Amino acid sequence: MTGYLSGIAAITVDCADAVSLAHFWRDLLGGEISGPDEDGVITVAVAGGPNLDFAPVPESRTVKNRLHLDLRSTDFDGAVAQAIDLGATRAPDLYDGDDWQVLRDPEGNEFCVLRP
Repeated sequence: MTGYLSGIAAITVDCADAVSLAHFWRDLLGGEISGPDEDGVITVAVAGGPNLDFAPVPESRTVKNRLHLDLRSTDFDGAVAQAIDLGATRAPDLYDGDDWQVLRDPEGNEFCVLRP
């Protein structure tokens, strides 16, 4: 049974600086930025969705992500280099293999770039 939900509207990331993190992800994935809304949330409307919402919170991240994004690439080395140029860092402590690269965004949230 499929139920009453129709899909994922947004993936929300708690962060210290919603504006700068939204710009990082917009620059990496493309899309349009809107907001902030009344709660300070900035939205990046990514082509093909879902949206990415960046919600400012007072506490900092303290443990590894329980959820992360796996990003498809058409040029693996180019995509990793682009992410690093925009402020991401490699995360070899989590995985350093051939099929994907684990990176951290400027606030330390893990994500992966997959080989084509």
